[in-house]
Amino acid sequence: MDKLRYVTEPLAITHHPASAVQGMRTELIDVHKDARAELLDQPFYSAERFWERFENYITAPDFQLVVGRIENLIVGYTFGSPLPADTKWWQHLQGSDDPDLTRETGHRTFAFREILVRKQFQRRGIAHRLHDALLQGRTEERAALLVRSDNPAGELYRRWGWCQIGFLQPYPDSPRFEAMIIDLHSRFSTAKD
Repeated sequence: MDKLRYVTEPLAITHHPASAVQGMRTELIDVHKDARAELLDQPFYSAERFWERFENYITAPDFQLVVGRIENLIVGYTFGSPLPADTKWWQHLQGSDDPDLTRETGHRTFAFREILVRKQFQRRGIAHRLHDALLQGRTEERAALLVRSDNPAGELYRRWGWCQIGFLQPYPDSPRFEAMIIDLHSRFSTAKD
């Protein structure tokens, strides 16, 4: 068997604003529970806490949700929004003393909040396609994400161009995450030939 299988079924990728999220609530939570089944016993990853955070994220201006469907089943999704100038995202960043790194303008950094793919559809290139669909065409200079150090996705992010800049623990009950950024202008250049 190949180490990496790509989707052979047609993957329909759609973009949705915050107003569409509540109508997909059950399906989105189902994907979360499937993708993170081994973590659901931890309060931070419970479906209730996940949805609480999600409802907070959709209040951000320019929130964007990208959904991947195969035969009308949501197999994965990703979402995010720009960080506001007064964000607390970088509060308590460990491992970097560069003050410019944490400077925000409201248009500098896109927060890549989550990417989830149902287990039976993982290792088929779906996450990468969703990742690119969310970040392609963004006008921000860079994107930022947080990933658990023990999550194999961290290696994927590195291969996709992300680099670690430090560590963050955004909530008292959350893990300590690796903080990563990617330069959107060089990775997703929209220059024409």
